[in-house]
Amino acid sequence: GHLIMGLEFALPSMIGFVSLAGVVVNDSILLVEYVKSHVRDGMKLHDAAKQAVFDRFRAIFLTSVTTIAGMTPLLFEGSTQALILVPLVTSIVFGMLTSTVLIMLVLPAMYAIMEDIGFVKLTDAPEKAASFG
Repeated sequence: GHLIMGLEFALPSMIGFVSLAGVVVNDSILLVEYVKSHVRDGMKLHDAAKQAVFDRFRAIFLTSVTTIAGMTPLLFEGSTQALILVPLVTSIVFGMLTSTVLIMLVLPAMYAIMEDIGFVKLTDAPEKAASFG
């Protein structure tokens, strides 16, 4: 985003990057929890990933669109008062564009790959309670 806008990566850019991380992590957790929920209900992982994306697409997409739409006027602001905000907003807007695509396409695929390899275990057996005596 900074390259497209012709901006240097500065401290406000880093602050925007950190604030973007909160939204991205929240959307990612939401999607993974839906996948786990569908698997617990008996769906296969690949079907559960597709269904989770289908179920949560609107929430994740609208979060991204409203954030981008709200910050776009600041992105193109040319006044001296907004000079410090433009790098911050650039990080958030372009990060939201990229992260939305990655969350909806790459995250479910990576989750399925990690489960196939064995890094993620979805079918947990109930843990035995400790007996005292």
